[in-house]
Amino acid sequence: MRTVYKVLAYVVAAEVVIQAMAMVFAVAGLGKWVEDGGVLDQSVMESEDSVFPEVVGFVIHGMNGMMVIPAVALILLVVSFFAKFPGAVKWAGLVLLLVALQITLGLLGHEIPALGALHGLNALLLFSAAVYSARRVPPTAGAAATGSEARIRASA
Repeated sequence: MRTVYKVLAYVVAAEVVIQAMAMVFAVAGLGKWVEDGGVLDQSVMESEDSVFPEVVGFVIHGMNGMMVIPAVALILLVVSFFAKFPGAVKWAGLVLLLVALQITLGLLGHEIPALGALHGLNALLLFSAAVYSARRVPPTAGAAATGSEARIRASA
């Protein structure tokens, strides 16, 4: 279960990276579309048409952030109860809490734009917490020693 925990924590971190990539892709596409003469107004916002192909970045960001990442973070918390190492539940809980905060900031950012900045900052905190959660998983008892651990055991 430790390996599953580690993989899930890294998946959360990778998903945060995908979120950033999707947003930059969409915003850059929007910028290019406007530079090429496109006009972003209420009719475009309410339209069902994709006026520029990079709009898929907004869709990916929304679906990933509202469905995929919360599901992975919740599964990480469940797995943490079986991983049986100190801090597993605490760090998985923090990851889930940061995901919930991220969703809240993302939704409220549509009404209060300053919260969009906190949405970006929280993304960095979430990424860091997920990576830290994965890196603090101790090796399993039967795992072969590598690197400096192997040299220490060999010299003993």
